[in-house]
Amino acid sequence: MSRQRKFSWRTFLICIIIPLGAGLLSAILNIGAFSIYRQLNRPPLAPPSIVFPIVWNVLYLLMGISCYRIVTAEAEKEKRTDALFTYGIQLFVNLMWPLVFFNLQAFLLAFVWLLFLWVLVLRMICQFDPINRLAAYLQIPYLLWCTFAAYLNLAIYLLNP
Repeated sequence: MSRQRKFSWRTFLICIIIPLGAGLLSAILNIGAFSIYRQLNRPPLAPPSIVFPIVWNVLYLLMGISCYRIVTAEAEKEKRTDALFTYGIQLFVNLMWPLVFFNLQAFLLAFVWLLFLWVLVLRMICQFDPINRLAAYLQIPYLLWCTFAAYLNLAIYLLNP
């Protein structure tokens, strides 16, 4: 397990702004998503639409904190670079999922896309762990949420032929 460099507010804020910015961009690109969600046949356990922005903001904050811990870890540069590359790819895949689900309403494709995201998040956790265990642990809620989202996505596909 590596040590952390001295705390840097500038680096921390950049690490927080990137995932929150991706979330904001996703919200902008998916205006009207809540009305689409409300019109769908939803499975048991489907939360009200207000839950999603709350959960996602928490998850984006956790992503940013984890990213900061990886960026500032005193670990091998190649390991950090590989982990941050996976982080960036999963953030892009995350950004694209709502476009597939809401804008295209391609629910089966969105489910497959979400499975790909799930694998990327698991890979990210595995890459973060040897660099900074806390950074990896902070991503477990994200993996659990993606698992729950996969349940919702598949059920919506099955309930909305």
